[in-house]
Amino acid sequence: MGEPELESSTDPRQLPAQPPLRSVYSTSFPQVLNELQGSLAVTTYQASKLVLLRAEPGPHGAELNTHFSGFNKPMGFAWEPGRFAIGTNTEIWQFRDIPIVTRTLDTPDSPVRHDAAFLPHSAHITGQVQVHEMVWAPRPETAGQSVLRCSELYFVNTRFSCLATRSDEYSFVPHWKPKFITELGPEDRCHLNGVGSRDGKLRYVTALGQTNTPAGWRENKGAGGVVIDILSNETIARGLSMPHSPRWHNGQLWVLESGNGGVGTVDPHSGKYQEVCRLPGFTRGLDFAGPYAFVGLSQVRETATFSSIAIAGIPQDHRCCGVWFIDTRNGQVAGFTNFTDTVHEIFAIQFLRGLRWPEVLIGDKRIAATFLLPKEALGHVPQEARNAGGR
Repeated sequence: MGEPELESSTDPRQLPAQPPLRSVYSTSFPQVLNELQGSLAVTTYQASKLVLLRAEPGPHGAELNTHFSGFNKPMGFAWEPGRFAIGTNTEIWQFRDIPIVTRTLDTPDSPVRHDAAFLPHSAHITGQVQVHEMVWAPRPETAGQSVLRCSELYFVNTRFSCLATRSDEYSFVPHWKPKFITELGPEDRCHLNGVGSRDGKLRYVTALGQTNTPAGWRENKGAGGVVIDILSNETIARGLSMPHSPRWHNGQLWVLESGNGGVGTVDPHSGKYQEVCRLPGFTRGLDFAGPYAFVGLSQVRETATFSSIAIAGIPQDHRCCGVWFIDTRNGQVAGFTNFTDTVHEIFAIQFLRGLRWPEVLIGDKRIAATFLLPKEALGHVPQEARNAGGR
């Protein structure tokens, strides 16, 4: 294991200063990131951070760089080439990759070269709807349009028990709700939390209970969790312990049984859950790359929300917070990163394919000097202005 030198960034929306943010990791972690030619984005609402896990060369091989950016209670995170969205306490921020800005980030002695520079592009105010998982899904009517215009961002609106989209006119537009939810009230009736796609379409969600009363899911959170098929609006799996992060991968439906620290699969026909691996933390946040499954682990707090579940019975100092990855071919743990100080809970995990050293710029002077213009307008912009960093 090694302990990386940490970087930090500040943001006007950031909470008061916190103690140092440290992590320890297995040597396999940066090696696998290099092998997969990517990096990881991780959100922690508890510590109000977006974390980028990136591999860099070191004197004794690959090392892990852990870069923190401040947001106000970030949870959901959705990425597609060229942009990402992040859900915070009362808004959804969208960031765009401006490749020309990477030229200003590197120095001659930099050990790596930036391959993406994400700058804030827009913020949509949702109000406090408890944005959980988010996903980009194609719009059927956008064939032939630019990549960045042909997908819609869908997010889990946990407080109103529905999937929703953004709107120029409204706080949100409801898109789908479980059939057992009879009213759209700000009451967190079933704790809808996870959403996943299959074959390019929204397909599965997870909830902590099949309940239709305000916070009704709390009554049986240890064994009331469900997986729902969006297309049929039928519950396909029951009896799970606080499930999260439904993902279709290699012909299987993967689900985290968070209350037990489990990683497993669900048969969409029989509803049977088969555990693949059990980890020492509250499992939440899942993504796949190559043969590996990257899983977020949280220590979970000693509160009523996490009482009466199996993971809460493990001594606090035996629970981990970080990102672990397992080999899906054999179910074995292949490596980990554990946070050792301020970070205690993880929400979203996203593998950034093809981005080995991305940067997120917040409160940076480059934002004021960077411009996005239509192609037809660029012809009227002097070449020297374009070369200076605007686009």
